[in-house]
Parts: sequence; C-alpha cells; structure tokens
Amino acid sequence: MTTAFSSDGAQVIYQSFETKATENKTEPQQLDEVYQIEETCNFILKNQFSKVALQFPDCLLLDSAAVASKLETATGSKMYILGDTSYGSCCVDEVASEHVEAQCIIHYGKTCLSPCKRLPVMYVFGRRNIDLEECAASFRKLYPNTDIPVIILYDVVYFFIMGGLQKILQSEYPNVVMSQIKPEVTKKGLDLDLGEVPANRPVGQLVEKFGRQFVIKEGFNIKDYGIFYVGQEGATLNNFMMTFNQCTFCSFDPMTKVGRQESININKALMKRYYLIERAKDANVFGILAGTLGVADYLSIIDHLKDLIKTAGKKSYLFVMGKLNVPKLANFLEIDMYVLVACPENSLLDSSDFYKPVITPFELEIAFNKQREWTGEYVTEFRDLLPGGNSYVEFRNQNVESLIEETDVSLITGNLRSTSLAKTELHADNGESSLVQRNQTLTLSQLDPAASFLSRRTWQGLEPKLGETPVTKAIKGRRGIAISYEDEKNS
Repeated sequence: MTTAFSSDGAQVIYQSFETKATENKTEPQQLDEVYQIEETCNFILKNQFSKVALQFPDCLLLDSAAVASKLETATGSKMYILGDTSYGSCCVDEVASEHVEAQCIIHYGKTCLSPCKRLPVMYVFGRRNIDLEECAASFRKLYPNTDIPVIILYDVVYFFIMGGLQKILQSEYPNVVMSQIKPEVTKKGLDLDLGEVPANRPVGQLVEKFGRQFVIKEGFNIKDYGIFYVGQEGATLNNFMMTFNQCTFCSFDPMTKVGRQESININKALMKRYYLIERAKDANVFGILAGTLGVADYLSIIDHLKDLIKTAGKKSYLFVMGKLNVPKLANFLEIDMYVLVACPENSLLDSSDFYKPVITPFELEIAFNKQREWTGEYVTEFRDLLPGGNSYVEFRNQNVESLIEETDVSLITGNLRSTSLAKTELHADNGESSLVQRNQTLTLSQLDPAASFLSRRTWQGLEPKLGETPVTKAIKGRRGIAISYEDEKNS
C-alpha cells in the first residue's frame, strides 16, 4: 500500500500521456512575429554577444530548434537551448546558462520578472490570442459605474494589446489606470522596448511590484481601486490577490472569453497562512529550501532566515534540491517545518499534501521578528524584507539575558514554549560548532537536532560491527537482469 509520500513505481509504468505536438507548434510564417526575431537579433548584435542561452518553458520547446536556427543564421552567434529548468520555468535559469558560458539569456514565455544579477536578460513573452473587443465588453459588464477607479493588470503574454485596450476604455472610464511592464534592468545599457505603453500617465504615487508599475492618482489610496486582471487563473493572479488583498478583483480569461468577479475569500486565505505562522512558533527544526539560484539577493535572505531561526532558539538546515515534491521532503523526518525561498509566484506553495508544512520568508519574519506585527499585509517578494526593501523592518538581536527569560504560550497546543536560544546553546554556538568538550554534561545529540532525532529512532540503520564480521574473498556474482539471470533454468 502506497502513501502520499512513497510509491512502488507502478504508476510510472502504467501512466499514459497525450501528445499534442501538431496543435502547439507555431507556423513557420508566424515565428518572426511571435518570438520577436528581429528585436532579439538587434539585442544580440548591439551588445556583441557570441554565446546566447535560449530558455524555453516545456510548452514552447517544439519551436525552440526553429527559433535557434533563425537567430544563428541572422547573428552568427552560437545558440544554446535550455529545456528543463532546475526550478520554476518563470525564473531565469542563470546556473544552466553559466554551464555553457553564455553571455546573455533570452527568456521565452511566461515569467515572474524577478530580477537577476549575474547575466543580462531579454524577455520575449510571446503573443497569445485574445479578442480585444470581447475583453472590453467584459470590462464594461463588470464595471458599470464609469467613475470607479480601476487598475488593469495582466499576464505578460497579453502585454501587446494593452495600449489598444486603453484607447477603447479611456473615453468612458477616466479613472482607469493601465499598468506597464518594467522589469528591473540587470546591466546598464540593456534596457528593452517591451512594446506600446500608455503615454498619458497621471501625476501621483508610483507603485512598482513584480516587474510592473502603475500610478495612483493624487488623493487616492491603493485600497480605493478595483483591479481588473487579464489572464488565466493561476499563480500570477493568486500572487496579485494576496499582495493587494484590500482591493476587489475581477478577471477576464482570454481562453474561455469569460469575465468574472473573483470570489476567493482573501481573509480566509490569510487566516490559513496565519495558522502556519503559529505552527512555526511551535517548531524546533527548520529546513530552508533554496527554491531559486537565479533571483537576486537569494543568498542574503537565506542568511537573514538563519539569523532569525538561530536567535529564536531553533535549528536550521539548508536544502538545495531543485523542483519540490512530496517524496523529496518526506525523507527528512527530523524537520518540523520548511521555509521556501523562491520567486513571488512560486512562494505560495500549497503544502496540504506534504508531510510537514512549508511557509514563506515573510511568515517566518512574522513568527520570529518581534519588531514586525501582523497587520493583514502580505509580502510574497522576499527582497522587500531586506534592507532597502518596501516592507523592511529592522531585526534586532537582543542580549543574552533577555533572550533566556522570554517565554510564550502556543495558541495551538496551549503549552508554554521557549522563544529564545538557551544559554548553554548560546555559549556552545559561539564558534559556529555543535561540538562540546568531553567534561561537559551536554552531548552531541542534545545540540544537533539530526543526531537527537536519530538517537530516538528504534531503527538507526545497519550496524557496522567493525572487527566482528569475518573478511571473505570476493566471488563472481550472477549475470543478467533480475527477471532472468544467465545461470537460471527456464521452468
């Protein structure tokens, strides 16, 4: 019998797949327009790149060879196709690009627009089919009051129609604000033209979030606006709704041509996340999951999380394991809770199927940074938590005596819990080591959570029994495969 985090492998053998290669492949005459071949060639030639990495999501790999061939012919540069990415395909895979010594990356398809620092990046979003008139009609139906202030957000694959949508609506809706795509430029002199953007920007507060920017008019606040999203239901929409949780949301799905008011209960979703924050306060051992190796400042937030956990009297381990799944995380039973460091669209992981819960860096901050209070605001971008970020709150290391005296009551179990590092551990950890002298009463298992967990298990692996097992000469074993060895007789 299998469980949620183990398998006998049978489903891998018997599962079936549907192939839709002919339906998804772009027609040759449309490649130049869909993949912006001319703009990409200009970018490569202008910056004199000789080695270029082309990163495609799985759904666009069918066109990758044709696109690479066109770019090589036009530029003379060597193209490397990056297929399966180590983490989410929305993030730029700088690690794989450096393996081929690429000088820049061309990222195709949907993206979270998270900034990178090591290599220059050009984004080619592609162009999904959309009925502009149907989208405008859906907007009018959802917002019959023409004076209501509305911010229009959209999936990046529909960026090219936003100028046309604004022209249709601006005469009827004077308070509509169109967002613009403006990813953070990684290298000077490499700013890109991402298409037509509205020219008449009102004067007011500039808001920049997730590679997009829009202006809130003077006298208005973000919570005074409704938000109209163009795109399919998914991680991007969920990210916007959690971040701007004080706004009402409506959406238009270009695939189904259906507009609707989003009915997800944000307060209920926030309370679920707050429950995980209380679980974090009860946890003793944390696993920090590196869910990205390309987003800028990921090492800084990992160091910050380590400091938070250590000051709270907890232990932490760092895991780098690529794409997450239930069986991977179920291998580490000594971990009480995981913290995922990833881009905003991949941070809100539904961990209901996982053996142990997975939280975000912001939720760990709420749990252990005593200077930060829960206000209902939710931060999915971990860079906002670092110094200089929009949501940065100073984390102060308190003195040893105050740390020892603090206690707290768990809202889940009702028991007292320690909220600081024990005095013995503080002194033992000064040298960044869990080892102690022999004449002290503490043992390694008391300071190292993995060793402590192993000491409590009834089965601890095979016993080595050094010196007890006789040494025998190696002999030739069977040949063949398990189903039929060569020395077996057919029955």
